[in-house]
Amino acid sequence: MEFRQLMYAIQIAAERNFSRAAEKLHIAQPSLSQQLSKLEKELGVLLFKRSTNSVELTHAGSLFVSRAQQIVDMTEQLRREMEDLADLRKGRVVVGSVPVTGAHVLPDVLPAFRAAYPDIEVVLIEETSKKLEELTVNGSTDVCLMSLPIDDPALAYQPVIEEEICLAVPPDHPFAAKAGGRRTIPIADLKDEPFILLKKGQGFRAIAHRLCAEAGFDPRVVFESGNIETVQALVAAGMGIAFVPRMITRNDWKGRAPVYLSLEGKPTRTLVIAYRKGRYLSNAAEAFIETFTRTLAKIHP
Repeated sequence: MEFRQLMYAIQIAAERNFSRAAEKLHIAQPSLSQQLSKLEKELGVLLFKRSTNSVELTHAGSLFVSRAQQIVDMTEQLRREMEDLADLRKGRVVVGSVPVTGAHVLPDVLPAFRAAYPDIEVVLIEETSKKLEELTVNGSTDVCLMSLPIDDPALAYQPVIEEEICLAVPPDHPFAAKAGGRRTIPIADLKDEPFILLKKGQGFRAIAHRLCAEAGFDPRVVFESGNIETVQALVAAGMGIAFVPRMITRNDWKGRAPVYLSLEGKPTRTLVIAYRKGRYLSNAAEAFIETFTRTLAKIHP
């Protein structure tokens, strides 16, 4: 059994397709099929059920891929530990982030990190909260930036900041007239309002649903978007209202702009850095966490 065969099996399991797996592995499909057949012959079990339209794991295949992933993860962790011992100044850190956080936080954090650690490579992955949890659990990212709650018990996290959640409304909305008096808006008063939300899988969408549920209603969703800037632009255009994190509220809109209001009770979200429990965090990852926390403390005291 060869290490590369472990990688081949893991990729086939992930893609459920030999052609796509071969493309990701940068090898010819016949070579991939040959290596898998060789592995199965050596093990004496069938790892995958092949058909014309699909590739499915057998019971033995599921167990093999799970163990293979553990071996690959341990090998990667060992490599990083040795890199840390060889040269504490260099390294590589893979950072996952939800778009709503990355777009408004990383432009402040990454220059500070690059200035302090110019030889550490940073790889960024933007995904939904749900996908980021999967990537961090399976070792594809070292750390990820998201907001609570986190569903997967395999993840640990460090809280970074507690951030207020605001209400964005169109400039001609009746609530907008209350902005001058700095009145707070009870969430229960939003029961009949049209909401614009982020798409499913985004952590902030779950927060919006929770806030409405606690006020005794389900939001009436009229538009969804994967981009928080699009959400705000639709609010400004009069298409509905939206909950938004305080950090992404803007005063530099050209022309028509949303009006931002405080909500009664000043609800918040907790921004965290998450990582897999028990996984070795390289010096590069530890340095990123320290820089991220310190930089945000200065920007959002």
